[in-house]
Amino acid sequence: MNPRTDAAVQARRQATQEMLERLQTALASAARDHTPVTVAALARTARVSRTFLYQNQQARALIGQATRTTKPHSGVSNSDSRAQPAWKERALNAEDALAQTQREIRTQRTCIAELLGKIRDLEHDLPEGSLQRIVTENTTLKQHVRQLTQDNHQLQERLTSARQNNRFMDKRIADLEAQLAPYLTSPPSCP
Repeated sequence: MNPRTDAAVQARRQATQEMLERLQTALASAARDHTPVTVAALARTARVSRTFLYQNQQARALIGQATRTTKPHSGVSNSDSRAQPAWKERALNAEDALAQTQREIRTQRTCIAELLGKIRDLEHDLPEGSLQRIVTENTTLKQHVRQLTQDNHQLQERLTSARQNNRFMDKRIADLEAQLAPYLTSPPSCP
């Protein structure tokens, strides 16, 4: 094998081993605190992804062993104990999503407040009635631009016509000069 490949494989094994050690620590903490073992809680506590917990065989074995060794509370049936972790996991996921959404809402509200403040500052700097004056001036300028564009178009058409007339006149002058050329080059005849 390639030395770089060997180094990459070794680094991956090392990272996997560190994640498994963090998982064992999280499982021991959950057993000590008598908290239910859920994939979401373990992923948060061990700082690993849920995908790692589901796909890694050693991680699944550790979680399975931990769930087998935990005893259900007295008065709780075995089917209820299986349903409870799933319910708690969904609740934790919903709490995470809610917290993230609230953070995003706060961020957006802050941004909106800043933009509204900038608008108020700009409006405050304008004297009273200037907004209407600016709108009127803008409309007048747009009309002026439209008029100038039409004038420019008309002048372009006139220029094109003048150039065509000029070419026609140049051609006509050339024809007349060609007709006069024999008279200019021959000596004048005497009467």
